[in-house]
Amino acid sequence: MPLVTSTEMFKKAYEGHYAIGAFNVNNMEIIQGIVSAAKEVQAPLILQVSAGARKYANHVYLTKLVEAAIEDSGLPICLHLDHGADFEICKSCIDGGFTSVMIDGSHHSFEDNIELTKRVVDYAHSKGVVVEGELGQLAGIEDDVNVSAENASYTQPDQVEEFVSKTGVDSLAIAIGTSHGAFKFKPGQKPQLRFDILKEVEKRLPNFPIVLHGASSVVPKYVDIINKYGGNLDNAIGIPEDMLREASKMAVCKINIDSDLRLAMTAGVREYLALHPEHFDPRQYLKPARENIKDVVKHKLVHVLGCDGKA
Repeated sequence: MPLVTSTEMFKKAYEGHYAIGAFNVNNMEIIQGIVSAAKEVQAPLILQVSAGARKYANHVYLTKLVEAAIEDSGLPICLHLDHGADFEICKSCIDGGFTSVMIDGSHHSFEDNIELTKRVVDYAHSKGVVVEGELGQLAGIEDDVNVSAENASYTQPDQVEEFVSKTGVDSLAIAIGTSHGAFKFKPGQKPQLRFDILKEVEKRLPNFPIVLHGASSVVPKYVDIINKYGGNLDNAIGIPEDMLREASKMAVCKINIDSDLRLAMTAGVREYLALHPEHFDPRQYLKPARENIKDVVKHKLVHVLGCDGKA
């Protein structure tokens, strides 16, 4: 089975009131953990690569690892560029075999965002690749994306119809209160998603797939392990999973998860090395890290996204 686009995935997800998990990948162990979980519960997958991941692991290595995952699992897998900053990086990924790209023009003016996004859409569609755009800015830090709380902004529902019609995007990332990173909220601040905005967007864009970025829940058990072995994540607060489940039953067809994977992997490595300080074989300490990835992804697929059995 070759790489697929997200078009059919999103159509089924919208009609079935569930969401597809979009998991960020950086190396072999992360890909193996994600794919092993999805294969076990027969879930479709979006494996997404950030600009930082391409710099770290190299575009070719990552695409070949994803191709190996398809061969090993037989699952429908979409390879997606996460937060493409400009036309050039989107073009590079399109030409390099990606089946989906995100162009993030949210930091531009509305008019410039439309112009940039349409340019990417025109090129991508000519190559059979789908495009995700973004309106509104999420706070937080993820690789090259760094938006302060002061500069974050909710999506304005009255802009979505014009944006989609003028750009031709295939899906739209909106800002309703999620945030990148593990430190999503200030201490004592209660996480809250703006479902009123989501409902208004859904009304204005019927049957159109919506995307949530920054949707990690910051799994407490991994935070506790990291803190136990020298970490400092006491103020890490994620998005409550019941809110994500509610969103996935509405227009949200794609939910991005990255920080939870980083926490799970780091917890596995830290705990193993703390308990076995004499070991220096990466295969030994990356094995529990990979198992943690599998556990957290399986939980998300079944209990949060509801996409198990949908492959």
